[in-house]
Amino acid sequence: QYTIMKGDTLEPLKIVATRGMTVDTQEYHPEPRVASIVASHYNPEFVVNVKETGKILMVNYKDINNLKVTTIGAARYLHDGGWDSTKRYFLVAANKSNKIAVVDAKTDKLVSLTEVGKIPHPGRGANFVDPKYGPVWATGHLGDESIAIIGTDPVKHKRSAWKVVRSLKGQGGGSLFIKTHPKSKNLWVDTALNPNPAVSQSVAVYDINNLTKGYEVVKIAEMADLGEGPKRVVQPEYNKYGDEVWFSVWNGKEQTSAIVVIDDKTRKLKHVI
Repeated sequence: QYTIMKGDTLEPLKIVATRGMTVDTQEYHPEPRVASIVASHYNPEFVVNVKETGKILMVNYKDINNLKVTTIGAARYLHDGGWDSTKRYFLVAANKSNKIAVVDAKTDKLVSLTEVGKIPHPGRGANFVDPKYGPVWATGHLGDESIAIIGTDPVKHKRSAWKVVRSLKGQGGGSLFIKTHPKSKNLWVDTALNPNPAVSQSVAVYDINNLTKGYEVVKIAEMADLGEGPKRVVQPEYNKYGDEVWFSVWNGKEQTSAIVVIDDKTRKLKHVI
C-alpha cells in the first residue's frame, strides 16, 4: 500500500492498496511492496513503483477524493531509479528482469524497457553528457561488473535514446550506487556487496571525457584506517559545490565505521569522520 499525507503535518489523508495482478504472468499478488516513490515535475502526481507486480502507478492527487491513477505495465521487480537531466523521464530498475523502465512523466506513458546487465541497481543513477552520445544516464549492477550507459536525449540524439550506448567494465558485481556532479568530470562507482574485500573496500572512478580509458581504483577503506572488519565502501555523495565526494565505510556492529571525504579533482583524502 501507499499513503498520501498532508505535507506540513504528515497527517495520513488516504491509504491505497497495491494488491493486484503481476504484469507478466497475470497472477494475483496479495501484498506487493512499494519500492520507491518520486514526485513528478510536470503534473500533481507521485510516481509509485510497485515491486512484485512490476507496475508503475502515476497517482494524480489534484482531487484526493476522486483519485486518478494511471497504471503502467513495466517489468518485475521494480526497485529504485532517478530522473534524466530534464526531469521529464523517470528511469527505474526492474532488477529481476534485467531491464530499465523509462516513463515519460509528461504523458504518463512507458517509453522503453531497456535491456541492461544482471540485476541493475542504480540508486538514483548518474546523469552526464557523453562526449559522443550526448546526455546519458548510468547504472551499475549487483549481478555483473558492467556499468550501463543509456542515451536520454530523444530530440537531438534520437538514435541513441533509451539504448545502452556504452557498457563499461567495472571492478566487479555488487554495485549499489553510482554518482557524478554537473561540475565534475568524474564518475564514481561503488561495489559494496562484492565478495572480494579488495573490491568492496574500494571504488572505481572514471573520467567522463575519456570513458574508454578504464577506471582508477581508489582505496577508500584503507584511507579510513579502521583496523579489522568488512569495511564496505558505499554510496558516493557530492557536496553542493561538486569538489568533494563523501563515502560511507560500513563496518561490523562492534567495530568502528567512518565517513571518508575525498577531493574530487585530485582523488586524494581530505577528512575521515
